[in-house]
Amino acid sequence: MNELAFRPWRSGDDLQLLQIFGDPRSPQAHQDRTMLRENSDAPFSRTLVATVDSVAIGAGVVFASSLHPQRLWLYVEVAPDQRRNGVGTALVEQLRAQIPASQVGELKARYTVTAGDDAQAAAGFCTALGLGEIQVSRDVIIEPGALAEPVFDTNDRVIEDLATGSVELTKLVMDFYNAVHEGWDPAKMTVGSAQKMLLDENTGAQGALVLRDKPKSEGGVPLAFAISYIPARENAPTDVLVGYNPVFSDDEVAEAIRDMVAMLVYQYPVKLEVDSSMFVLSSLVDALASVEQATVISTTHIVASDA
Repeated sequence: MNELAFRPWRSGDDLQLLQIFGDPRSPQAHQDRTMLRENSDAPFSRTLVATVDSVAIGAGVVFASSLHPQRLWLYVEVAPDQRRNGVGTALVEQLRAQIPASQVGELKARYTVTAGDDAQAAAGFCTALGLGEIQVSRDVIIEPGALAEPVFDTNDRVIEDLATGSVELTKLVMDFYNAVHEGWDPAKMTVGSAQKMLLDENTGAQGALVLRDKPKSEGGVPLAFAISYIPARENAPTDVLVGYNPVFSDDEVAEAIRDMVAMLVYQYPVKLEVDSSMFVLSSLVDALASVEQATVISTTHIVASDA
């Protein structure tokens, strides 16, 4: 290979690199490519393009996130015919050199395993960089009728619709997000960022349900919630975010989460994203998968330099 050179990201590189990278292999890979961006100091972001004879063959980025301030995101991609030649490693070395002392120096990245891509190369690359696993996230389709329909008329619990703009729902989502990230990638989600990232119309959010321990008029509080999103493809299962009120223990919300999922899949399949830190929901998915009522369609491994 001729001499490798590096330059900053510039307008038009996304189209040029799409031609050499090819189509992304998963929705996560499509999202990761959006990390490649022009350089910025506030928030911090540095993107480099690797070239040979002025022809782009790869790119990489490190950037800071106000939502998860403990580490910088790292994303690197190299043209298929240029992999295993040290291009990715050289990109990371160059990117590390551009991180100022005022920024945190720890990195995190991710790779996704699907039925069509075992991601062995990405996993090996991350291991070679010294990145260890801190989380596993699964996209799961749960089949219709996988769980018996819950009965709510035997106790005080009630299901209610909530507007996605509801202050109560927004705060509940914020508290849930911060709680499930606390142990492995501390988050600083605010009411504003919860609304912008997970609930406003640009996210595709189209409806929300809460399961309360008793009617709101009697002082009832949410045990579990579900937010539905417009599916990425027509006739695809609806994407749903299922969460719980973190003021309660796992034991206290286990039945509520199970009943919420049961109601969601009573007639139609749904797609959930489940992190290992969502212990109750993750355990439910494991149980359903063991009897072929849930199918894991992708598994994303999140890795970090300080694991």
